[in-house]
Amino acid sequence: MTDNAVPSRGHTRHRDRRTGFAALVTSLIPALYRAEGALLRRAFEEATRRVVCAERVVLRDGPREAGIQRGLAQIVSLEVPSSDRTRSTYLDATSVAGRRFDEWDAQMLGLASQLAAFVLEVERLRAPRPVLVTNGTAPPLVGSTSAMRALRQRIERVACTDFTVLIEGESGTGKELVARQVHETSRRRSGPFVAVNCAALVESLLEAELFGIEERTATGVRGRRGKFEHADGGTLFLDEVSDLSTAAQAKLLRAIQDLAVERVGGQGSHTVDIRIVAATNRSLRGMVASGAFRADLFYRLSGVELQVPPLRARQPDILELADYFLERYRGSRRLELSSPARDALLAYQWPGNVRELQRVIEGIVALTQNDHVMIEDLRSTNGTFLDGARVDIPVLLLPGSIARIGDTTIELEAAPAAARSTIGPEGARTTTASPGRWNTRAPRYPSG
Repeated sequence: MTDNAVPSRGHTRHRDRRTGFAALVTSLIPALYRAEGALLRRAFEEATRRVVCAERVVLRDGPREAGIQRGLAQIVSLEVPSSDRTRSTYLDATSVAGRRFDEWDAQMLGLASQLAAFVLEVERLRAPRPVLVTNGTAPPLVGSTSAMRALRQRIERVACTDFTVLIEGESGTGKELVARQVHETSRRRSGPFVAVNCAALVESLLEAELFGIEERTATGVRGRRGKFEHADGGTLFLDEVSDLSTAAQAKLLRAIQDLAVERVGGQGSHTVDIRIVAATNRSLRGMVASGAFRADLFYRLSGVELQVPPLRARQPDILELADYFLERYRGSRRLELSSPARDALLAYQWPGNVRELQRVIEGIVALTQNDHVMIEDLRSTNGTFLDGARVDIPVLLLPGSIARIGDTTIELEAAPAAARSTIGPEGARTTTASPGRWNTRAPRYPSG
């Protein structure tokens, strides 16, 4: 290169990745002291843009746009690591017109996408918990995953109508809570919300329970209104409607179709102004196909369908719900979940869904003596809690040291090793280490 030659841009730019990454981290420090999460995101995007000399850098949700060429500019899209499988976030970088990103730029953008995971987590923790605001007394619909956000949006859209709503979901997912949210965000919020457990209705008393009975219909019988009339001006919630017999389904169909009821022993019908919300833990479509549920009643109920996801399908919401229940039931002391306990909650499959999680937290609040909740506290409150769960607990031991994991005592006899203890089915523990050798022995208890 001669003295008059102009150095290439690649030679004039510093090529040390560590320096570039340090510049990214340093740019975030001032924004971390600000309360607004959006400022942290903007600071990160601007710092990344400067480091790779891009025209534009942005974090966004949605599909990948890798390798796109827009005019003379190149777009690189990298996925940001996240534990939320229901949501994908990408780091998009648009080059300056007429220039393509080189290998150094690609490496820096890869490091930036890793750092973006931290930015998004800080942003999530600073954001207000998204709950459906109501004017009533129903508990909030807790959850930050995209599935719960979509459910809240559908509830808000449905609430402004009077259409019949069918809620489907496994037992314990919170179908009645969803029904109450529909009621309390609608124009009927000042009216009654009447819940009927269809599985508990006695066949011979079904008409009297739902439609009412007239005075002196039989000796000693007093007249009373049925559930339909009690819900007049409000919402009637039919829980577990799939458990109704075929004969009961026929009786219910006419009342829902006409919104008119005739009391047992009565001479005429009474119209009612109600909204019907039904719920089931089984697929009504499948029951219709098998002949176990009337097709005409299904089509009458399924005007608008809401699907409540099981807890295992929205794993990031587990800890948010656990913290909510701990705060709700904590009383005079504040309990905190340890990291192993949080890992255990995330690893468990929750067949009983939110209801089971709520009962586990109630047991912790009632029985745990320490303010820091450990895995042993989870086991003591629910003996089957960890059955089928796999939890990796990082353990770092020195030569000759002894560790207690659950009911197993582990002694390291060789060189230091990093071990991981896995809690498997039936609470069994298996531990692996390298290069050390484990000496596992039964726990020793003090005599007496």
